[in-house]
Amino acid sequence: MPGPWTGVAGAVAGPPAVRPAGLLSAVAGRAIRFAVAFGATRVAHGQLRRRPPGNPASWERTNHAGRTVHVQAGAAVAFGTALAALPGAPAVLATVAGAVCGRHDDLRGDERRGFRAHLTALRDGEVTSGAVKLLGIGAAGLAAGALLKRRPLDKVLAGVVVAGTAHLVNLVDVRPGRAGLLVLGLGAPGLLRGSLAAVPMGAAAAVLADDLAERTMLGDMGAHALGAALGTAVAAVNGRFGLAVHATGLVAAAAYGERREARVPRPEAGGE
Repeated sequence: MPGPWTGVAGAVAGPPAVRPAGLLSAVAGRAIRFAVAFGATRVAHGQLRRRPPGNPASWERTNHAGRTVHVQAGAAVAFGTALAALPGAPAVLATVAGAVCGRHDDLRGDERRGFRAHLTALRDGEVTSGAVKLLGIGAAGLAAGALLKRRPLDKVLAGVVVAGTAHLVNLVDVRPGRAGLLVLGLGAPGLLRGSLAAVPMGAAAAVLADDLAERTMLGDMGAHALGAALGTAVAAVNGRFGLAVHATGLVAAAAYGERREARVPRPEAGGE
């Protein structure tokens, strides 16, 4: 019976003419996913700018420099990412959950910062927008991890990676372009091991120029959607050791962010 490495061994030992064809197919797959995410995000962004759903004022935020910018880019990257991730259920689930929870925080966020503040409020019977993000994205991450891996420990580690990456991308979204550049930087190495990393990269690239020019911002909706998709891509191609390394790094980053957020006053809800 063929083992799990039969296909890999055959590709390595096969005739030279086969290997370039396989490489070309892999590159094409990544390029197609990047292009689909990029194109879908651009189209969605344009449509959302022209016809913002609901109250147009709900799609406006004040950025770090005091300028009023729109946050339709967050919805656009969530749409482009989810579309390009199809038919991958874990990535779609994580992206949609990140977007929904992030949008809730964009609309309902308050001055409290950090996990401790939101968990304390939850203990006292108040469900804050931060608690919704923490519990909602955490549950979606664990669900995505359960779909990606077979063994219980691997499922949990994958869930931590998915949810932790979503939090990390949102954590750096305090200045124009930082979240998008982080997604591109962290996603690039993953292209060597699979095509899923191309999805959040394409979506992030589609709005990066507008973000850097301070015409838009991702907000919690976009940052969490991109981060969740990126985390799913990372979890999908890593075994237990890699998952443990990534999870440890993300927990350390979350601890650092918790201390930083406790010291820094919160800007207008929605990042930047």
